[in-house]
Amino acid sequence: MSQTSIELQPQQSDHSKSHPEPESRLQPPPQLQQQNPLQPGQQQLVNTERQEKSVWVTHQRLFGLLLVFFIGIAILGLVYYIHHVLHTGSGNNAAHVTPCVSTACQWAAARLAMSTDPFTQPCDYFVSTCGSKTLPLKSEGKKRSHGIRGHSQNPLARSAEKDTQNKIEHKGLREDTNLSRKTVLLQYLRGILETNHSSNSSAVQKTKDFYHSCLDTRSLEAAGEKPFLRLIQKLGGWAVSGQWNKTDFNYTLGLLMRQYGTFPFFNLYVGKDPNEAASNRTKRYIQIDQPDLLIPIEWNNETETSKAKTETLRPFLASCQSYLAFLGSPPSMNMVHVGTFISLSSELAVAASPLQYRLLKGQLYQRMTIRQLQSQAPAIDWLGCLQAAFHPLSLTEDDHVLLHNLPYIIQMSRIINKWLHKPEMTNSFTLHTYMVLNLLHTLMPAMDSRFSETAKNLSLALGNTEEEVPRWKYCVLETERGFDSVLTHLLSERIARQETEEIIENVFFAFIFKINELRWKDQQSFQQFIDKIYFSPPRLWSSKEISDKDDLDPLFSEVTVSSSGFFSNYLQLLSLWQKRRSKLLATQTEAADILSVAPSLVSNGLLFPMGMFIPPLFHPSYPKAINYGAVGFLVAKDIFHLLLPEIYSHNETMHAVGECIWTHYLNATKNAERVGASILSAAQQEEIWLQYSALQVALEAYHHILSQNPEDTSISGLHHTELFFRSFSQVSCDTDPYSESMPLNPSFLVPVMCAMSDLCPTSPQCSVKAEQDQSQAC
Repeated sequence: MSQTSIELQPQQSDHSKSHPEPESRLQPPPQLQQQNPLQPGQQQLVNTERQEKSVWVTHQRLFGLLLVFFIGIAILGLVYYIHHVLHTGSGNNAAHVTPCVSTACQWAAARLAMSTDPFTQPCDYFVSTCGSKTLPLKSEGKKRSHGIRGHSQNPLARSAEKDTQNKIEHKGLREDTNLSRKTVLLQYLRGILETNHSSNSSAVQKTKDFYHSCLDTRSLEAAGEKPFLRLIQKLGGWAVSGQWNKTDFNYTLGLLMRQYGTFPFFNLYVGKDPNEAASNRTKRYIQIDQPDLLIPIEWNNETETSKAKTETLRPFLASCQSYLAFLGSPPSMNMVHVGTFISLSSELAVAASPLQYRLLKGQLYQRMTIRQLQSQAPAIDWLGCLQAAFHPLSLTEDDHVLLHNLPYIIQMSRIINKWLHKPEMTNSFTLHTYMVLNLLHTLMPAMDSRFSETAKNLSLALGNTEEEVPRWKYCVLETERGFDSVLTHLLSERIARQETEEIIENVFFAFIFKINELRWKDQQSFQQFIDKIYFSPPRLWSSKEISDKDDLDPLFSEVTVSSSGFFSNYLQLLSLWQKRRSKLLATQTEAADILSVAPSLVSNGLLFPMGMFIPPLFHPSYPKAINYGAVGFLVAKDIFHLLLPEIYSHNETMHAVGECIWTHYLNATKNAERVGASILSAAQQEEIWLQYSALQVALEAYHHILSQNPEDTSISGLHHTELFFRSFSQVSCDTDPYSESMPLNPSFLVPVMCAMSDLCPTSPQCSVKAEQDQSQAC
């Protein structure tokens, strides 16, 4: 894998070596700059009489110019294809294309040879949807939701939802499986970390050493439980061993939060207040939530309370006993400590509640000062603990925080106060033991296999059957947690910025042209949407703070990483994580997310992550047909998904196109006679139209680039258009959040588009013309 990644690394041009500020806008192609309606300077060319007209009239005229331009481009594209397609005759175009012979293209050709060719497949091939054997004809599709999911407002928390997605994504890029952009990115980062190239940057070397120590499981097995026991002694011991210095409760809690990333009684993270979104404020706040309790709990809708799952208490009890046994606890004392731990955990569980319930009750984003929080939950030294967690930032009692479950926080304080003053629990050893066991859970990834196997057995006993994450993937993810700025730097070195920005530009303008073609219900809604596009210029999302090794090395100067001994390195990671959390609170600018694989829509534009533009999805030496067919389609599809709510609510074209393609599909695959086969949900109609439109946009963008430079290379002797569609077919089963709404194999769009025009040099074996009136164009 590492060798492959080295060979496929993009070579940077002089232009790509520059690092523009994230706030800079992508400029349109030169010939668009005088006619581009999205250029603010265009307004200066309008005479005084037009300036007195309304803004929507001005925009309408400007977009009319853009429409005329793209019509011209379409005519040029048609002339090009008449010359290069119709005049070449047959579909065997090997003699009329220039082969790409780069190493990256050799890998692309090998990958293409192993993939399914949609041009040679019978219609029955498209009956199976992505990742399934049968077609869910009666499926209602996945409902689109824009609400709060899990702890999504926490950019650093490893929520259960995120862990589940990571486990799904390790299936990779094998034939007949779905495409996972996240796995592609992680594999690429793995190749970077596993290269043997020496670096004169100490930060880069520390990053690689951390990754390799994570892979070294033999050292973990040899160390056993000893590193954790030494850490316990550093914290003052614990009652389980009979040696405890009776440390102060709030002191120990603050220490765990600052140095070890452990939050036993409540979660902390940083985020914005959505109630301030209308004012475009960028301020971030400390956010306090209920913790991820170790004990399995369930919610009772009738009593509106949580409780520990009765049927899971036995396996949970057994796992806790095993942990204490591994740590050398005398068997005679195990039940005493485990019993009090479960008792305290059960009390805290009663006060917890699921996210949807709290959302319904209006308990999210409750604002108050630290002083007010102290008066309502006095058992915690809030100012001291928060200052420890966000060291070295200075906090005051007048600073505001946001709470997501105030009733839990109040009840948690009462429970802690009760256990602190229990006469039989002198100096609250139960609370201390509870915190140490939570610390053990935090450090479990750096412990030997006895601990991880025990946790795995408990998970299976709880009914979880998720696949285990490969060690390499886990290590890449852990490396990113602490060394994200180093990985951002390493990735940015390999990104072909000029070619990447060119694709984003061309796809974006082709998207605008497509939107201008749609039938809108009224002019006002159309103009509002155009205004939003006007203020959403696309740009590549990259870090403006970390750019070269001279900046990185001082940042990690105090970090000591050993090539062996993952436990001590993991403690360093937790310290880096704390600094990352504090930095997030201190800065108001958006930092680049190295693991992001889809664009986001923010107040000042469409942000595209670097992780979208890597091999095998993209390479600057690939034929442009491959790049536009793969990543060009993904870019277009993501833009449509981000802006779908505005398009869907006012567009009259969407459902008709979806039904048209669906009719073609049913006739071609002989499924029309099946009961209920013709019934599509609204979400399925949307997704068919969206992916079809995205493919049209990517192809239009490719035609635009060919009109500027008709020469494009190829692989395997394929004609440019055929190579474009073959590349699209390789990424069509993209596992984005909306993939379940697609009721047919997206590759079926290839024979549909070939039937609607003379674009394709060869006719697909699955012909929709023979099954449907040719006059019906979708």
